[in-house]
Amino acid sequence: MREYIPGYTDVGLSRHIYDLQQKADSLEQQMVARDVLIQSIRSIITGNDVAVMSGADTVQTPKDYSRITNKRSSDDSLLRLEVENADKYSLRPSQGNATQGNTGIYFLPVKGYITSKFDATTKHYGIDLAAPQNEAVKAVRDGTVIYTGWSVETGYSVMIQHSGNELSVYKHNSALLKNQGESVRAGDPIAIIGNSGEYTTGPHLHFELWKNGVPVDPVQFIQF
Repeated sequence: MREYIPGYTDVGLSRHIYDLQQKADSLEQQMVARDVLIQSIRSIITGNDVAVMSGADTVQTPKDYSRITNKRSSDDSLLRLEVENADKYSLRPSQGNATQGNTGIYFLPVKGYITSKFDATTKHYGIDLAAPQNEAVKAVRDGTVIYTGWSVETGYSVMIQHSGNELSVYKHNSALLKNQGESVRAGDPIAIIGNSGEYTTGPHLHFELWKNGVPVDPVQFIQF
């Protein structure tokens, strides 16, 4: 009868209200964490937090991207098929082109040579690898694609989440071969090297490796 007396509140109702408040707080925290993650991914991909770029990532005269579309052309589809078919006969990490690291085996992202080194002092948080046009870009480790897209600064980019709280980032591609949410194995082709975006002077791959939210020099983990 206490629920009918002014000043008394049903215990069950109070507990229900408390549970709803806890769930609301939890959802709010998840939304904040999601927003932070999205902003972090956006910053890594676009390089908006980079005040000075070095080497092949120096800002050049803006290009006209008004006609760019995310739809694949017939040529892109044929190129994608050609690369994927050719990859059937490529070496797997256990056969070569791989380096054993503390967190697993790292596959070469692309066959090329380094034109610009990692330099945290200039906020160049990766290395630039020059390679022939239409060369396949490959995943360095097993993981899940958490971002594929295009930005004015870095063109077509891919980001892969690996075990051990590790991320790998691949920028300036001419075409993307994977979609967000797809699982990949080390050595799988994920993109085609290109010259997209404003922070580039020629066909190359800008490759970054992040561990626990901090950019690290890929050369310390992969033998290029």
